[in-house]
Amino acid sequence: MPFSTDPIFVLKRTLLAKPGHLHRLPLELVAPRKWAPYPRIGDRDFWGSLDSELSDPILAEAETELAGNWSTLTATRFLEFVRNGNRSRYQDVFFARRRRLQTMVLAECIEDNGRYLDEIANGIWLICEETYWGLPAHVGVQRAGEGLPDVNEPTVDLFAAESGSFLSLVAYLLGDRLDAVSSLILPRVETEIQRRMLKPCLERDDFWWMGYTGKVLNNWNPWVISNWLLCVLLVEPDREKQVRTVEKCLRCLDRFLDIYPTDGGCDEGPGYWGRAGASVFECLEILKSATGGGIDLFDNELIQNMGSFIHRMHIHENWFVNFADAGAQTVPARNVVCRFGQAIEDSSMIRFAAYLREWPSVQERTLERVLPALVHREQLRSTEPAAPYCRDAWWPDLEVMVARDAGGTHEGLFLAAKGGHNAESHNHNDIGQFIVYRDGQPVLVDIGVETYRRETFNEERYSIWTMQSGFHNLPTVNGVDQAPGRTFQARNVTYSQDEGRARLALELAAAYPVEAGLRSLRRELTLHRGSKVALTDAFELEKAGGKLQLSLLTPCRVEPKEGGTLVFRDSTGRRLLTATYPSDTLSHTVERHPIEDPQIGNVWGDHLNRIVFTWIDAPASGAWEISFRAS
Repeated sequence: MPFSTDPIFVLKRTLLAKPGHLHRLPLELVAPRKWAPYPRIGDRDFWGSLDSELSDPILAEAETELAGNWSTLTATRFLEFVRNGNRSRYQDVFFARRRRLQTMVLAECIEDNGRYLDEIANGIWLICEETYWGLPAHVGVQRAGEGLPDVNEPTVDLFAAESGSFLSLVAYLLGDRLDAVSSLILPRVETEIQRRMLKPCLERDDFWWMGYTGKVLNNWNPWVISNWLLCVLLVEPDREKQVRTVEKCLRCLDRFLDIYPTDGGCDEGPGYWGRAGASVFECLEILKSATGGGIDLFDNELIQNMGSFIHRMHIHENWFVNFADAGAQTVPARNVVCRFGQAIEDSSMIRFAAYLREWPSVQERTLERVLPALVHREQLRSTEPAAPYCRDAWWPDLEVMVARDAGGTHEGLFLAAKGGHNAESHNHNDIGQFIVYRDGQPVLVDIGVETYRRETFNEERYSIWTMQSGFHNLPTVNGVDQAPGRTFQARNVTYSQDEGRARLALELAAAYPVEAGLRSLRRELTLHRGSKVALTDAFELEKAGGKLQLSLLTPCRVEPKEGGTLVFRDSTGRRLLTATYPSDTLSHTVERHPIEDPQIGNVWGDHLNRIVFTWIDAPASGAWEISFRAS
């Protein structure tokens, strides 16, 4: 579920469900089951032409899978989420089952000799036999609440939608080849997609991701709709239902676009852009194809800004600016980025997609992304790779800035910082958070989020250390951290940049509850190009004698030196930054904070270092300035 509680941007753009589109839709929409987006197994010119670089890994994996067994999804494993908060053990089996089936489907398309058909039939049948196509963490929307799923009330979450589109594509690709196993497989697939996906989505308006319940939308909306569109266009035989369903998809997607900021910024971060902006693109790509170009939004400023967001938030290699739940390392689906760039005629985005080829992307493993990646592979291969390394970017709606010493290179200092509020989607209490990199290496960082568990999205969310402002690069005032909620926000935010510097200034006092005894906390972050990053925090307290602390998180080794100096070194011993601070007022400690969670451990290793500066018996007003120099 989304963690936002209040919409910020509601512009009622109505980009899709406008009268012209709705009037022409029955005339322009492709006939039921006539849409042919990808080559079927019988297209041997396509499947037989895949080079060994693409086909060999698929065939090798399929050979291994053919010798394996189908995993079991048990009731008690499903119940682990409500019993102990674990969602991973069920999910691991759930996704492995689909991965195994997908691999054998692709292998059969490549070979076309029937060798995999029996196991494909087994996999299809197993998925059709599942009580619920979604995950334990999402089943609570049913009337019976959390626990086991009610077979009589199919509800639609992200992965029920993905399961529906997955089987739709499997049936589309293999078609009557499955009849060689049994003539009842394809009808069963259609029955289950109708029962679990098409019927409830058309008849119900109470799934929160549709946008009719008053809950703020996040990436669930375009993610589900992109899969919903595939289901209806590939499976629905009835023309009237097909048109009504696509109309509803337009209306639901409009509700997401209505709250999306004009600057195109994704408050869920680059890691979630892959199922926010990227899924919007996939919806629009499907709609343009299925209407013969009748619906085409790719010249729209909002859509173009949504696309360019991903390369403007890039730091270096697979490092991206990350706030909230977003991870510091991510690789968006390269082919989606490439096709998005083509659609909006953004050459920087296309070259960026080619640049990302060097890193594998978990975001392009599902069949609805594998197939277009195979079809459009040559565009990505033939493009000269280049990361834009944009010098400055500012999203005024999100209140996020990025800046580097010089554009076109990863060398030098990089600064990113945010304002915003503490009810953003996947929110952390992180107003005023900033990160600093040197030559593309992380120095001051945002941790990201641990592996999802029950507490991640319930009332205990902010008991998790990664969500707390005290584990961000932020002050703690009189022992009090920032609080969650829409009213806890940045104020008086100003941004400027020129050839010599980039600067963000904002008032943070409203991010803290009254218990902090804080009248004002003005933060200024300035990148002086080619020189340093300067942090200034100026405070006014309700009374003198308070205690202020500033935390900084780093993966680097920290070496204290005389005269208020800290040296940051990477794992090789290279000196990345030198920090200077007012040692006459601030003392400091360096704490080794262990990391036990594998998700953030894969990024940062087994620990991060937390520097805590402390001002005891602080005056009623004062300030500190800390400089970070690349020397």
